[in-house]
Amino acid sequence: MVRRGVRGAAVVLVLIASVLPTASAQAQQDDDRAAPLPLEQLFDNTAVSDDAGPAAADFDGAGASLSAQDLNGAGWTPGRALTVQGATLTWPDQVGGGPDNVRADGQSVALPGQGDALAFLVASTSGADLTASGTVSYADGTLSPYVLTAPDWRRGPLATKAVALPHVNTAGGQLAEKARLYVVTVPLDAGRSVASVQLPLAPDLHVFALSVRAATTGWTGSWATATSGYPAVGPWTDRTLRLVVHTSAGGPRVRLRFDNTFAAAPVRIGAATVAVRDTGAAARATPVPLTFGGARGAEIPAGAQAYSDPLAFDVPAGADLLVSFHLPGPVAAAPVHRLAQQRSYLSEPGDHTAESVATAYTGGLTNWPLLTGVDVAGGPGSVVAIGDSITDGDKSTVDANRRWPDVLAGRLRAQSAVPQYGVLNQGIAGNSVIADRYPGDGVSTDSAGVSALHRLDRDVHAQTSVRTAIVLEGINDLLAGRSAEQLTAGLQEIADRAHERGLRVLVATLVPCGGEPRCTAALETERTAANAWIRQNDAFDGVLDFDAAVRDPAQPSRILPAYDSGDHLHPGDAGLAAMGDAVDLTLL
Repeated sequence: MVRRGVRGAAVVLVLIASVLPTASAQAQQDDDRAAPLPLEQLFDNTAVSDDAGPAAADFDGAGASLSAQDLNGAGWTPGRALTVQGATLTWPDQVGGGPDNVRADGQSVALPGQGDALAFLVASTSGADLTASGTVSYADGTLSPYVLTAPDWRRGPLATKAVALPHVNTAGGQLAEKARLYVVTVPLDAGRSVASVQLPLAPDLHVFALSVRAATTGWTGSWATATSGYPAVGPWTDRTLRLVVHTSAGGPRVRLRFDNTFAAAPVRIGAATVAVRDTGAAARATPVPLTFGGARGAEIPAGAQAYSDPLAFDVPAGADLLVSFHLPGPVAAAPVHRLAQQRSYLSEPGDHTAESVATAYTGGLTNWPLLTGVDVAGGPGSVVAIGDSITDGDKSTVDANRRWPDVLAGRLRAQSAVPQYGVLNQGIAGNSVIADRYPGDGVSTDSAGVSALHRLDRDVHAQTSVRTAIVLEGINDLLAGRSAEQLTAGLQEIADRAHERGLRVLVATLVPCGGEPRCTAALETERTAANAWIRQNDAFDGVLDFDAAVRDPAQPSRILPAYDSGDHLHPGDAGLAAMGDAVDLTLL
């Protein structure tokens, strides 16, 4: 009996040994599992379902999912390359019902490349924003940590989403509720090649795509504007828009950027050209056609952007360009920058992009739709000014380019003591540091944009070859009843986030507004406190004292009459010139 038992035990041990791997084999399996793989080979969750079969996906562990039909309607079709915040990400090449995302659980993703940031297409299903950390492995064998925050797919802010879909699919039926997806970027060590990325240990963090955003070396931003809303337009069908933009830096090649920010549907650009302006809507010479990936036009998915191919074209510094693009349409709403302070043109029906004469351009525009950037080859990089209506040039002379960033650009071109940076104006009239005036989704009636904190990544960090940011913002926060303490906390966050990206950050004092009915004694107390913090705090790399540059010495709570536009809130041309002249160029 004993022997039989011993023999039986021996047999069991042999069987176990034949089934279980040896320690060395187990270690090899662990190594294989940890070996970096392309993200799509790690997909272990299904987020997208066909409306007819919602049970085929379970994004959040509770049976809810994204609608394949809604994604297609937004232009987010399987395998589609999407450019968001300057990063190209590929939407998973899966029809609804197949694995299309990774639940982050420490997987190692093979991701060779070199650039300035990692870009994640993500969402949380935790019910709240989810912050987690991972590790970047560089080709030289070194490691660096990163931290990202993914907003929740059903509760996150619409202001920062890449796309919002109109429905959530569930086994019990479709809900008329917004589903959100986000693009989040985190900085990389400059000049180092990435080998792989270890995802965080956070299974409620879902990763759909991941890429290295290429640095914009070799390009300088010459002109840019920020999308301030998504208003109803036209509707435009078979119309050509001819926008007038004023360059800061010049160069021998050009590329343009179009953004479909805040949109729910794709927009089609049928053709586009660029020319140096003569007068009005007339060009000096025949406009030169642009291409997009070799094609004459481009469809821009909701929330995405399109860059034109580099074009050999001599862009003069400090000159007006005509950027013309045909919209086959219909386009009933579009992302715009409302306060252009520049007249542009709308054509009669037809593609008039190639025409040098102004005959077809019988309509006028006072905003800049869709176009958000003009880059030139070469140059030292760019300075970005983020702010409100004072940076936007409200009350400056229309068509005269007398905003304070224009004055700064002219000074940079006229000297050689510091690099002749491009200057990008990202001011939005009515904008606040802390609160969104436009929620970031839907056809907008307010054109004051999302908050500076919510647009910082798009309007500063993702701008072409940005070196320095200048922040002049906060008076609208005080006008809305927020305190100096709340405002300065927001300014501190801007400084911290920009420094994480390796940028220099300058801050400007708030200019006085005494005499404007809303600028009460209580508001002046808060403005004075905010300016005291700005002047004394070391959060920034330098202070531009615009308050001192334009205030009336006899009444420091007011703008000097010679500098006042007349509304006591916005400096006029002379005041804006004083501000532009007050910038210490060596701080840039």
